[in-house]
Amino acid sequence: MRLPLIPHPTSRHDGLTLEVEARRQGGRLSLDYALSGPVEAVLWPQQAARVRADDLWRATCFEAFAATPDGYVEYNLSPSGAWAAYRFEGYRQGMRVFDMAAPFIVTRRAPGQFALTADVTLPDQATGALGLSAVIQGMNGSVGYWALRHSSDKPDFHHPDSFALELP
Repeated sequence: MRLPLIPHPTSRHDGLTLEVEARRQGGRLSLDYALSGPVEAVLWPQQAARVRADDLWRATCFEAFAATPDGYVEYNLSPSGAWAAYRFEGYRQGMRVFDMAAPFIVTRRAPGQFALTADVTLPDQATGALGLSAVIQGMNGSVGYWALRHSSDKPDFHHPDSFALELP
């Protein structure tokens, strides 16, 4: 089932729509993001090696958050092929690298459409509550913060109320 991500009220959507589908299979989370509209106006990061990198969220990036009994894990998936995964002990507390195999990130583009697919490793104790989100930068300097749910007056994907999807 595809779910719509919505732009934060303080950010721009620039005529874009964004949907995501998430499936859990054992210790793997499969994610399919589909961006539609004037995708030619999006500022896409340059292709890179499939390497772990920090600060990917500062550019166009697709994200997922998986709750655990002792915090959560954040995944950053760049259209460039770079990625990152972090474990947190609590709300924005105790950040450290989450060890996992590099996800294979696949992107597809067509006029008016962009898709990113990736499989990430879930921690053994993931509870099923997910936050799904994206940062979309425009070539015009605009930034859109997209999520299943926005729970504060500023974009905050880490907010516990943003973990709005329960998967078995």
